Amino acid sequence: MTRRLLMTADAVGGVWQYAIGLAADLVRAGWSVDIATLGPAPSPDFKAQAVAAGVTLIDTRLPLDWLATDAHDVVRAADAVAALAAARAVDVVQLNQPALALARFAMPVVAVVHSCVASWWEAVEDGPLPADLAWQTDLVARGLANADAIVCPTRAFAATVQRLYALPVAPVAIHNGRTLPAATGALAHHAFTAGRLWDRAKNVATLDRAAAALPLPFRAAGPTLAPHDERIVLRHLEPLGRLNDAAIADALAPRPIFASAARYEPFGLAVLEAALTGCALVLSDIATFRELWDGAATFVPPDDADGFARAIAALAADADLRRTRGALARARALDYPPYRTARSMAAMLDRVTGAARQVAA
Repeated sequence: MTRRLLMTADAVGGVWQYAIGLAADLVRAGWSVDIATLGPAPSPDFKAQAVAAGVTLIDTRLPLDWLATDAHDVVRAADAVAALAAARAVDVVQLNQPALALARFAMPVVAVVHSCVASWWEAVEDGPLPADLAWQTDLVARGLANADAIVCPTRAFAATVQRLYALPVAPVAIHNGRTLPAATGALAHHAFTAGRLWDRAKNVATLDRAAAALPLPFRAAGPTLAPHDERIVLRHLEPLGRLNDAAIADALAPRPIFASAARYEPFGLAVLEAALTGCALVLSDIATFRELWDGAATFVPPDDADGFARAIAALAADADLRRTRGALARARALDYPPYRTARSMAAMLDRVTGAARQVAA
């Protein structure tokens, strides 16, 4: 019997890569998967990925929680997704925006916390959460309280979520997965970073300062302007703009030295992609990166621009060391295959569905 899943996603950040990769693996395992996107419309490239994955893509244009202007927008989106799930007659729902779980769903709900405003604020800002963000945290708390199961991408982030939302038990940690071939050939003579460059949590400003002290180019892929108009001005990094998956793979193929100075990163798919191709990693010393990459990366305090410059320069000056560190990163990255993510998520979805059927019986 085919199991039917409705999964939410957005076309703004890394959630899309997670969602489409997981959906494709679940389809191959016999599931029927609908992906409902919220926020800005998916690009033609994203639509093509959905077709290739055998996924039904539903562009709802509903408000995306972290771009919404008030609680009413999120509540309206939650109710609409619940109605869509009922109309599609799915067996289970995976919400990659946990606040949506506050609605009344007719079937079990698994909430996946990829990030949240409360944990972002704690890592990036000082003082109490301001009122214009506190309402988002309240909605996430309501959603998590309603969910039949909660998942986070790392144990470190799961512990943070449990503490911030006073959950009776920690969310289940299921690492994200990705597949990319190892690169060969000559090493590129530059450093590289990728992600939402405008996001203060990514702390690209530290890498921008580090780039000024480096004897090699330092390139940055990703948007510098946010959908809500937040912007970063790069003075020393070489901006490449937003790159699609194929262009990112091409950028990683010569194995540049990959750096991330993130103050907040619940997982970090860009790091995983770089590691899979064999890039040496220079990462901020935060709990999630330690969990995933301890022993396979060079760690630097997040705001130490000089430390990042020294670590990158040391790798650039020693090709043997750089290849060794890249091989270590690649070996660790192979511990996070997408089939394991899909298998764990499928088991979770089956568990909550089975539990609901037992209660109904």
